[in-house]
Amino acid sequence: MTDIRFYHLKTMTADQALPQILGKATQGGRHVVVKVGNAAMLERLNEYLWTYRPDSFLPHGTDKDGFAEKQPVFLTAGDDNPNQADILILTDGAVANDVSAFAMCCEMLDERFPDHIAAARERWKQYQDDGHSVTYWQQTPTGGWEQKS
Repeated sequence: MTDIRFYHLKTMTADQALPQILGKATQGGRHVVVKVGNAAMLERLNEYLWTYRPDSFLPHGTDKDGFAEKQPVFLTAGDDNPNQADILILTDGAVANDVSAFAMCCEMLDERFPDHIAAARERWKQYQDDGHSVTYWQQTPTGGWEQKS
């Protein structure tokens, strides 16, 4: 079964939190797929990950970049997994048709979008009914994470 983690963003946006999460997730050579809600968000996130810090580099790509199968972090608005990732990150209200192909699925819930949080509550119940391990993490005032359930 898939390890499902809900990350409730309280002090940062998903853009601000993703570089740190992706850096940690790709340690040890793991690959990640980040699914966003639409093409505009895909372009914005792609640009942001190139420029979020001048002294850092987070290798990633999209379909437009080519060599998708070699990207440690693949950004998409679809359900593709060309880099054979074992971690799926859902942000910007994106949902997955099937999380069972991944060892871990992280849902990023932005405090500013209560409708995304309400929809996530329904998915929580479905994930549990399907037998997945489900945990809830809340962002602390300093930007760290605390497991709440």
